[in-house]
Amino acid sequence: MKRRGFVALAVLFLLLPCLGGRARGGPPFLTDDPEPDEYRHSEVYFFSILDATDSDSTVQVPAFEYNYGILPETQVHVVVPFTCYAAAGNPAEYGFGDVELGVKYRFLQETDDWPQLGVFPMLEVPSGDAGRGLGNGRLWAKLPVWAQKSWGPWTTYGGIGYAVNPAPQQRDYLFGGWLLQRDLSKKLTLGGEIFCQGADSADAEPFALFNLGGFYSFNENLLLLFTGGHTLVGERHTVAYLGLYRTW
Repeated sequence: MKRRGFVALAVLFLLLPCLGGRARGGPPFLTDDPEPDEYRHSEVYFFSILDATDSDSTVQVPAFEYNYGILPETQVHVVVPFTCYAAAGNPAEYGFGDVELGVKYRFLQETDDWPQLGVFPMLEVPSGDAGRGLGNGRLWAKLPVWAQKSWGPWTTYGGIGYAVNPAPQQRDYLFGGWLLQRDLSKKLTLGGEIFCQGADSADAEPFALFNLGGFYSFNENLLLLFTGGHTLVGERHTVAYLGLYRTW
């Protein structure tokens, strides 16, 4: 399948309805937030993600994320994706991708004067076939710190992190972002972010992109999430997210 055909198929997958409380941060954006799930509460996402560059395209479809408030101020996290990958001029590959495991811990609550602060270390488990472009090939980690502040209908959050990736041809790199979003009504929230990342492989370049999106609440426990964005400077990326969120 040529790359243009693959991207068209990826967009078609993203437009398909996915299976599936109000989300405040994190998905559908690349920038995350420090707020964990409430103690003994669960949330699940069924989603698809597109990341297309000039040389290749990756889509996670379908993908599943589960978060659980295992302790006060502490959330465990797992993402299980199926991945479709196509390099320019090559057939697309599809199969099980790398599983993501993490723990989010908020160590400072928000006050009138201070933002809330938290850490969200994650491990990327090499469960996908790296030879087919479906995984990294080795265990690697992301180590971010996030902050968040809200006032009225506005919320802003962001932070910075460092990725440690020992796989062949891969690099350690800095990443970070900042987002501003507003509740336009009881059902609709929209926001925009700037996300930056260093070169993550020997043939990659740093980039900064702008991403717009938000979520629509069918009810307090079921939301539709969506974003779309493109590079501002550096390596060209087109990104998109579509999914359903459910909490209980």
